[in-house]
Amino acid sequence: MAEAHGERSAAGDVLAFDVGGANVKAADGVGFAHSEPFELWRRRSGLPGVLARIAAARRPRRIVATMTGEIADCYGSRREGVADIVAAVAAAGGHGGTGIYLVDGTIVPPEEAAARPLEAAAANWHAVARLAGGMAPAGRALLVDVGSTTTDIVPLVDGRPAPLARDDVGRMAAGELVYTGAERTPVAAIVRRLPWRGRLRPVSSERFADALDAWLLLGGLDHVTAATADGGPATPEGARRRMARMVLADPDDVCMDEARGMAEWCVAAQARQVAGALGRVAERLGWIPDRIVLAGHGGCLARRALDRTGWAVEVVSLPDVLGADVSRVAPAHALALVARGLL
Repeated sequence: MAEAHGERSAAGDVLAFDVGGANVKAADGVGFAHSEPFELWRRRSGLPGVLARIAAARRPRRIVATMTGEIADCYGSRREGVADIVAAVAAAGGHGGTGIYLVDGTIVPPEEAAARPLEAAAANWHAVARLAGGMAPAGRALLVDVGSTTTDIVPLVDGRPAPLARDDVGRMAAGELVYTGAERTPVAAIVRRLPWRGRLRPVSSERFADALDAWLLLGGLDHVTAATADGGPATPEGARRRMARMVLADPDDVCMDEARGMAEWCVAAQARQVAGALGRVAERLGWIPDRIVLAGHGGCLARRALDRTGWAVEVVSLPDVLGADVSRVAPAHALALVARGLL
């Protein structure tokens, strides 16, 4: 289901897109926020129409975009993915032109972005880091952005991004990109065993349940953006049935308390993974941050991970500062501010 907030943009406004593999997000930097599920790997040909529909409702003079969807497996390479997404953004129009955000912080015309695909690929974390820098203008900080699929950890020094690496391969090796999130990560990718009836049971390598189910059982998410593994309801009861299937139990044989025990096991494993990445990043930097800036709608996971580090640091939450709706589309919001010259 799509969601939109804020009034219609006035003539001359900017509209920024963040095109991911599972969601399309948009913002104008002054309060409008829109997010809708879009399975790019299934519906690649529909992307231009989705972007055009969102843009037509806003009538922006200028459109800018960032992306992570270029690694969707409907594309043979990042270059192909970037070219396709850039073309879709350009087709959405904008009376004053279209721009694509690069990982060096510049906005360039579509044809230049297509010629520099590896700098346009997966650049949205950099825009969020610039936004987070305003919450940590002095000293050493880390942005911890937990989304539906991944967690970004970005060092900030005196309010500016200071990453250890800039591309996906390097960032994942450094611990700055962690492939676990609050919704779309399959349980089988988080743990290999789950507790049930006094024993640790092997889990099936099937997508019967996702991280979303663990958080539905335990609470903590303020909003659900991903579809469930079986297409069933995103409710604790639906999550109980899906979690039971992970150990190949009949759903009626797993009670709610037992399902919550499984969920706690999953969440603890995720928290250990993110905490481990935080430790690796800090070790490579040679410092522990003075402040943590939280972003994304998976703050529940981020806080559990921080508890495991034992760091005594100040925590600032972008959802608390910006509101949950704008924070949920933080890359698009940040990019709109950059395009307006406000960031």
